[in-house]
Amino acid sequence: MTASGARVLVAGAAGGVGRAVARAAAADGATVLLLGRDRSRLEEVRADVAAVGETAHVAVADTTSAPQLNDAVSSLRHDAGGIDVVVNAVGVNLKGRRLDQLEIAGWRSVLESNLDSAFLLTQAVLPGFRADGGGLLIHISSVAALVPDMSGAAYQASKAGLAALARATALEAGADGVRVTTISPGLIDTDFVRHRPTAPTPDELAGALRPEDLADLCLAVIRLPARATVSDIVVRPSAR
Repeated sequence: MTASGARVLVAGAAGGVGRAVARAAAADGATVLLLGRDRSRLEEVRADVAAVGETAHVAVADTTSAPQLNDAVSSLRHDAGGIDVVVNAVGVNLKGRRLDQLEIAGWRSVLESNLDSAFLLTQAVLPGFRADGGGLLIHISSVAALVPDMSGAAYQASKAGLAALARATALEAGADGVRVTTISPGLIDTDFVRHRPTAPTPDELAGALRPEDLADLCLAVIRLPARATVSDIVVRPSAR
């Protein structure tokens, strides 16, 4: 498969990485399906896609709600005539993330947004993938799933769970032509990192990854033929 002609659903399309993926896929000739909670921001991304001469379809849904998510995926699938690729770029974190600050409500909100939504998205798209003879699911995770850091226990647990979900999906649905890739980046310069308890320094941001770097990785995976599967990609800022 190449990106040209592919129907690419981006969940979390209004965020920094999601928006970059949508732009890059459209610039490469894909039909882009935009999913998120904020219609006004999704319409901004649709305008970006239109600017490069490609089509974008929009659906608004809370990805932690199974009924909303199922309806949105069904609507986008109908609008585009199918879905070939799903990029899951949904993710949140808290400022009060240390164990001595974290309350059960915060723990649950992070797990719900980062892990439950990935599970619900997987369940929503698998029937269509199977009916079409295959598909590609890309999860944007984090190096926090692999090594301890100060992103907080809830965030690390959610991303480690996401990695396990991806492996289970690949095992159970691989025979149906479903491929699953997890991309685990280090620090990315987006609005997301500005929600840290202590904002990154200018030097840290200068050396950070850019959303476009993640978009390029997604496109590289999308362009691979169906016979090739990339299970895991880890990408970090280069040492300076």
